[in-house]
Amino acid sequence: MNYIEHFMPTSQYCDTKTKKEWLFLHHTAGWHNPYNCITGWANDTRGRIGTEFVLGGQSIRGNDDKSDGVLVQAFPTGYYAWHLGTGNSELHRNSVGIEICNFGQLVNGATWSGAMPVSTQIVALKYSFRGFKYWHRYSDKQLTKLKEFILFIANRDNIDVRKGLPELVRQKGASAFDFCSVKAVTEKKGLWTHTNVLKTKVDCFPQPELLDLLISL
Repeated sequence: MNYIEHFMPTSQYCDTKTKKEWLFLHHTAGWHNPYNCITGWANDTRGRIGTEFVLGGQSIRGNDDKSDGVLVQAFPTGYYAWHLGTGNSELHRNSVGIEICNFGQLVNGATWSGAMPVSTQIVALKYSFRGFKYWHRYSDKQLTKLKEFILFIANRDNIDVRKGLPELVRQKGASAFDFCSVKAVTEKKGLWTHTNVLKTKVDCFPQPELLDLLISL
């Protein structure tokens, strides 16, 4: 697995190794550069918040794809940081997280920052998700790298990534990304997304190509 180490200071993650039993998918709701995302976590005042990996993307302006599909590790293997917003739980301590650089939902064609993605980076869902139909598209390179990463983590940490969200996608399609509950996810070790444990989150969203990826695991 090809990835780059760009570690935060040790004060910004929990340097106790734990057994990993879940994998959570997120997106950043921000820009395309994974290094800037990690640097932002390292310099903010929120404490030990972050995910072990960040996956770079394309600039929404269509003028920079150097980070597209670039995978960066934010802290050493086995450690953890807070990334779910569910309290001090085993889901935090015993999970791996990845953030995909992506702005998420669009309103009148624009991101929360007011920037408007080029048309090739906009996806219209068949049905609205969390109240939004138009989204910033996960790129082909991101999805290719994401599948490689998921299978790498499955092997590295002995997580059955066919369990959890992929099972629900096979049963329910896009609605598998809806809220399940912390209890339900805790009881089902495997692969999930942030939306499954928090009603207020929109990361990740059910882009058709992502649904296909999950079914193919």
